[in-house]
Amino acid sequence: MLDFFAIFSKGGIVLWCFQGAGVSESFAGPVNALIRSVILQERTGNSSFTHNALSLKYKLDNEFELVFVVGFQKILTLTYVDKFIDDVQLHFRDRYKNELGQKGALKFLVNHFEFEDDFSRLLREAEGGSIARPQKPMRTYNESQKSQKTVKSMIETKGGDKGKEQTGKKNKQAKKAEAGGGEQAKSNSQSISKKAVENGNQSPSQEEIIQRREVFIRRQTTGRAEKTNKSPKPQKPKKKENRVWEMGGTSSKDLDYSETNSNGSYSSQGQDNEAPAEPQIQVDSMKGDLRDVDYDSSEEVDEEEEEVEERVVAANINRKGGRKGFGGMFGMLKGLVGSKTLTQQDMEPILEKMKDHLIAVASTVKQALQESLVQILQPKRRVDILRDVLEARAQRKPFVITFCGVNGVGKSTNLAKISYWLIENGFTVLIAACDTFRAGAVEQLRTHQRRLNSLHPPEQHGGHPVVQLFEKGYGKDAAGIAMEAIAYARNQCFDVVLVDTAGRMQDNAPLMTALAKLIAVNTPDLVLFVGEALVGNEAVDQLVKFNQALADHSMSDHPRLIDGIVLTKFDTIDDKVGAAISMTYITGQPIVFVGTGQTYSDLRSLNARAVVNALMKA
Repeated sequence: MLDFFAIFSKGGIVLWCFQGAGVSESFAGPVNALIRSVILQERTGNSSFTHNALSLKYKLDNEFELVFVVGFQKILTLTYVDKFIDDVQLHFRDRYKNELGQKGALKFLVNHFEFEDDFSRLLREAEGGSIARPQKPMRTYNESQKSQKTVKSMIETKGGDKGKEQTGKKNKQAKKAEAGGGEQAKSNSQSISKKAVENGNQSPSQEEIIQRREVFIRRQTTGRAEKTNKSPKPQKPKKKENRVWEMGGTSSKDLDYSETNSNGSYSSQGQDNEAPAEPQIQVDSMKGDLRDVDYDSSEEVDEEEEEVEERVVAANINRKGGRKGFGGMFGMLKGLVGSKTLTQQDMEPILEKMKDHLIAVASTVKQALQESLVQILQPKRRVDILRDVLEARAQRKPFVITFCGVNGVGKSTNLAKISYWLIENGFTVLIAACDTFRAGAVEQLRTHQRRLNSLHPPEQHGGHPVVQLFEKGYGKDAAGIAMEAIAYARNQCFDVVLVDTAGRMQDNAPLMTALAKLIAVNTPDLVLFVGEALVGNEAVDQLVKFNQALADHSMSDHPRLIDGIVLTKFDTIDDKVGAAISMTYITGQPIVFVGTGQTYSDLRSLNARAVVNALMKA
């Protein structure tokens, strides 16, 4: 059933291995793929890994730095593998704990691990335990305990069980009387219970009736005393009166400018009014792909000098025969030392050579780390929005992008930046105002729409505005507004629909359910999570919980999750950009846009190599 089982250290030394009968291929390929893709990148949250036709299960032992890997065919369903690999780990640790606990790097090479017999026994037990056992036959009526009962055993006697029940009830009453009435009530209740046992079910005597009345009266008096001793309820404090300021004014109508335009007159078509163009924005400056994020660091000169020095040292090592690596250095050490006692003069050339080798190793490690970080930041799928919009235009349908995120991260502002970038590349945009929760959200988008139309007047585009706003006011269903906006964009031949949603916290169940409904009903082409770089790892936590909440509140078996990330306020942080790497590493989704300022042109794409260089300099 099993193709192979391998036990090796995290340093790459195989301690013991097993290969199934009839398996001719080596297990080095699948194990090396597991090491590269999972263990080196610390993606050990899931204990399974798939490589070609094999399914691998692994378990890490952090105490002794061991890795246990079992491989079997992917088409097989082996239910005992998880328990089997746990049993192998425990038995191997218990048997070789003395050898594994030794200090030094050569402990795995010196010791010999013979584990064939224990492994075979554990495998037989695991396979035997997984075989389905036959069900136990049902007992017949004659074998059950019910058949042993008779009519006589089911008849209750007059002075038997009922008398015991009554004495039990009376004993409970006596205990309650003891708690409320003191020692005298205790003696009275005991005498009552004894007489009740002697008399059985006979009627109580006159003395018993008098004693019961005394106990009842004592309970009533003590209960009333406890009620009277309770503290009175506190009175509710008086409400605070509103303070009236002397110069505060009395009317709020003077502050309402929502129905006036820039000239102070009322406009029924305020959506079409054009605001003056911003002088600091250069039109036609964002055509084509976005520019990469620029990094300016004061340490660039020092870094370049260090790199030049490392290259010179590495070149000197290669000229002096350093191609042999550490083997050449240790061979020279053996030739110099022999059997004599070392002095300081003998060690100086060796230390110089070791220093050169360590500098070369540091350069190699740094380069490998940079390549690994760049690989993490590289998107696992193609993200080319301009090309996708052209393909959607060829199919005569709009390209729909939905923006979501927590409150106050800049969703509407960056939506306007992306609108400006799309307009610069010749596309028409429809903004769907689906934030029907926050006051002023629709007015904010209307202001952006006016400014964008002032930068690209309709006269330059055949008399048609390049960006329009689709809104239905406040308090409406966001999913319905998005559906109507997409239908309107399809009829009016808009190229892109940008859906703005309300900011919400990831633990707000009603709003997360509404967002999952909006995404499931309208099926946008791209779902972007907007997070700010200023909060650091808090943005990572928000993204993870946001993604999980979308999956939990979706009604589909295959829920739609986050497709990409928009990282805002990137200009407020220094060279420490670890949050960007963490967000991409945890979710596996790319950072599509980066916001670097307040104007429409402050939008960049993330250059993975530039981010890694900035992180290494920090």
